[in-house]
Amino acid sequence: MRSALASVLTATAFLAALASARPAVQQTSVVDTKHNLSISGPGPYRSTEESRICIFCHTPHRARSIAPLWNREDSRETYLTYTSSTFGGDALQPMGATKLCLSCHDGSIALGKVISLDQEIEMSPGHRFLDQGPAFLGTNLLDDHPVSFYYVSTPASGGRSRADYLDPSSIVPPVHLDPQGFVQCTSCHDPHNNAFGNFLLATDRYSELCLSCHAPSLWPSASHRNSNATWDGGGLDPWPHARYDTVAENACTNCHMAHNAGHPERLFVFEFEEDNCLRCHNGHVAAKDVEAELSKPYSHDPFATSEVHDPIEDPLAMARHSECQDCHDPHAARSGTAQPPQVPGPNLDVSGLDSSGQAVPSIRFLYELCYKCHADNHGGTIHVPRQVQQANTRVEFNPGNPSFHPLEAPGANPSVPSLLPPWNESSMLACTDCHASDDSPGFGGSGPAGPHGSVYRPLLGANYELADNSAESPAAYALCYKCHSRESILDDDSFKRHKKHVEGENTPCSVCHDSHGISSSAMIGGDHTHLINFDISVVSPSPTTGQLFFEERGFRAGSCTLMCHGEDHVDAEYH
Repeated sequence: MRSALASVLTATAFLAALASARPAVQQTSVVDTKHNLSISGPGPYRSTEESRICIFCHTPHRARSIAPLWNREDSRETYLTYTSSTFGGDALQPMGATKLCLSCHDGSIALGKVISLDQEIEMSPGHRFLDQGPAFLGTNLLDDHPVSFYYVSTPASGGRSRADYLDPSSIVPPVHLDPQGFVQCTSCHDPHNNAFGNFLLATDRYSELCLSCHAPSLWPSASHRNSNATWDGGGLDPWPHARYDTVAENACTNCHMAHNAGHPERLFVFEFEEDNCLRCHNGHVAAKDVEAELSKPYSHDPFATSEVHDPIEDPLAMARHSECQDCHDPHAARSGTAQPPQVPGPNLDVSGLDSSGQAVPSIRFLYELCYKCHADNHGGTIHVPRQVQQANTRVEFNPGNPSFHPLEAPGANPSVPSLLPPWNESSMLACTDCHASDDSPGFGGSGPAGPHGSVYRPLLGANYELADNSAESPAAYALCYKCHSRESILDDDSFKRHKKHVEGENTPCSVCHDSHGISSSAMIGGDHTHLINFDISVVSPSPTTGQLFFEERGFRAGSCTLMCHGEDHVDAEYH
């Protein structure tokens, strides 16, 4: 048993070494804590007659043969122990110091039942057992930080652990393993010293206690580590159990609880995963209101599924779902943009699918994140029936295709006169240049960036009219006109029949152009350059030739054979 003096010296040395300044912490005696169960104790659990303090745990005579002169029997209960796909250990039935702590905290043994006395010590009415309140753990430890497990720095399965454990030799004192290398209650708690609150060995402010063992690689620059945002008092309390005022101070406890967690696996504060994000990202802590975006007609709706997402899921086998953690790693996410195809701050360190269709644990390019759900496993939703139909967006954007929007590589067309500055033929796009909230900064709004929700189908930042016989206007094709000059299009700078088709015939851009790209492996009906891939609900084969065909014939020259709006085109040339 560590002496009070040793505890003081250890805590003092630790405090002196802390890099960030904070108010001095005074050593407290067990006399002043809730672990004083004697008649003089300050808490509701106390004796009505016993004045001795240590006797509730220790005795100099008739003690059990285990240290530290233990004065209680072990609980005989069987426990449910913590489990999680991201937990690298194996929580055994409680043992060692944990077993001693649970002799009170599981509520199965009366607090006054000690070995050294023949009679049970009488406690205040209704408090014979510790069977209520936050200190009551019961026998269900699924919702508590794992204990009685052998600590290793890598997951037992050999897979990636999102917890990112330090090497055992690097654990920051006074946090410690037991002599056998196991994590126990006493790894984080000192039952005699409540200087840091909750009998913690070190402060949990800025998650210094957690970081004694956990070291997510991008945490030092993450927003949840550095933000000084506070709750404005609106909506529901985002931190009902936290002890501090800012996101940075709460750090891990913004989302996690070490005991009695609302969602057992990964110890989330709230039962539903999205609540752990949206209690802050609703404009009452974070500046932008993401929750409002998710209520729009088209959204990445995290409420549509429950208990489906897993941080280590296989993008090629996972069930379709959309949770906040699919796109954001809260241990890595930070503000900041990036030049496509690089990964912006909010999407750092999430899993995805690369351009070859292989799963990657941490994306290198932003499109790999979108491919995770919109490529090989589930594919995109078909909004326009095409001559060459392809739902796999990864295949559509392949730079080997005859044409594609420049997501993975600059476009194939060396001359695009309609492009508005700063766009040019060497520019590259991100999926979020088109798919985004309609009030996001990229579309002139002040809302959150990214594809959270939109009033425009299919989750577009601006209107893109798909219905045939739609009158041309800046609003009808606002999405296209974000990058392409309306004046240039209607002046026929790149195609001599643009004005006739779009304005004269009320033909939508989508009737001729496939915005993603055309797979080179599935081409039928011509060259498919310039994103030509006809909407077959509007365009049909020529009744004269039976063909539906586009052929490029040199610089800004080509030919179409097809039926459209009742007009039969047979080798209709333009140049």
